[in-house]
Amino acid sequence: MSACMTRISRRHFVAASSALGLGFLAPSTSAQAAEAVTYLFPAPPILPAFGPIQLAKGKGYFTEAGLDVTFAVGRGGVDVAKQVGASNAPLGGVVADAPIIVRQNGVPVKIVAVFGGKGFMQLVAREDSGITKPSDLKGKTISVMSIQDTTYYALLGLLASAGLTQDDVNIQAVGPVGVWEFVATGKSVAMAGVPDWIPPIQDAGVKVKIIPTDDFFPHMAQAIATSDQMIKDKPELIRSFVKAALRGMKDMMDNPDKAADDFIAIVPEWKGKEAGVKFAFNMYAKQVYPGQPNLGEVNVERLSKLQDFYLAKGLIQKKTPVEELYSNAFIK
Repeated sequence: MSACMTRISRRHFVAASSALGLGFLAPSTSAQAAEAVTYLFPAPPILPAFGPIQLAKGKGYFTEAGLDVTFAVGRGGVDVAKQVGASNAPLGGVVADAPIIVRQNGVPVKIVAVFGGKGFMQLVAREDSGITKPSDLKGKTISVMSIQDTTYYALLGLLASAGLTQDDVNIQAVGPVGVWEFVATGKSVAMAGVPDWIPPIQDAGVKVKIIPTDDFFPHMAQAIATSDQMIKDKPELIRSFVKAALRGMKDMMDNPDKAADDFIAIVPEWKGKEAGVKFAFNMYAKQVYPGQPNLGEVNVERLSKLQDFYLAKGLIQKKTPVEELYSNAFIK
């Protein structure tokens, strides 16, 4: 990782953590003999969405794989894809459609594992809004974390499935806290969000309707991204990281409640909010992670159809050969 990227990542990490009222998370040290690798998150790594990575680190799976993993944070999934593609970070977290968006512009990034066979982004609407389907969003205010995050592009795809564009709605990019606070306070009627952000709305006494994107739009789950250069230079490092991270995902699938307890022990900022973490982990285990013949496997047909959809709706200007968007070699 370049010195410039280290400074940028640390600054945004502190800013994002401060927005959540949390202190900076110092990376733990591991054995000197382990190979050092930095993983770039698209948002604060304390979020339950990043349970597989946190469990892999906290339970020693990365250490067993001979890796000393430290964390940094970028400015959403698209930014992570660009930074990883530029070799400013060896590995990073994105939504699996990120290479579709950035590779057309010459960013040499691939996804090497996907955390689940279903869509990551959920449309979460206030129950009192009467919204039950994407077409109901016309003329409404919707909150998103960032227009640099791939959940934003998934929202555009979801709108397009109903014949709408961003001009038909009022999209507000308000950060990792504002995205759910806007729904809780009524500043927006819905959010393009993830399971992590649903419990705080419910805790505010607001009833919500969760509309899975899979019902309307072939969105994808979170993924591990790396560059063409890393694949060429360090394939075994990538394989070791992927297999350890998928062990964390398997823990969540096998027993989400126990995995949530383990996660809270690793990320103690969530003590006192156990119910919310368990809600999120159960949503991931039941509504996002299922549907893969092999854990971590990229569904090539789904990825290809998604790219076709983005092109047809003008969300990208040209297609990339689908084999350049992914590799399933590292889950084996």
